[in-house]
Amino acid sequence: MTTTAEDQIKDTVTKNDVVLFMKGTKSMPQCGFSSRVAGVLNYMGIDYTDVNVLDNADIRQGIKDYSDWPTIPQLYIKGEFVGGCDIITEMTLSGELDQLLSAKQITFDTEAAAKIREANA
Repeated sequence: MTTTAEDQIKDTVTKNDVVLFMKGTKSMPQCGFSSRVAGVLNYMGIDYTDVNVLDNADIRQGIKDYSDWPTIPQLYIKGEFVGGCDIITEMTLSGELDQLLSAKQITFDTEAAAKIREANA
């Protein structure tokens, strides 16, 4: 039995609390948008799984179909699609991301989140 890209994606977002589908890895992002989202998650000390879509063309296309969202990166929290770079940036600056993380019981550095907002005020 062959595992489809959709099965792999579903499995990954179900088994991990926070998943970032991105170009590159959290330690070496390969595009500015992926770098920005990974930077926010890294800075806020969020434990997340990174999936490098450049390693697998099926996953790269599959994640767009799965979420019905055309761009990478894509952030999932507790199996739920949250958004891409612009949405995550907006949510971080408005404090919505903090609220979502808290509601989903995801540990993060609240001081770091506040510093991001201060720096961008």
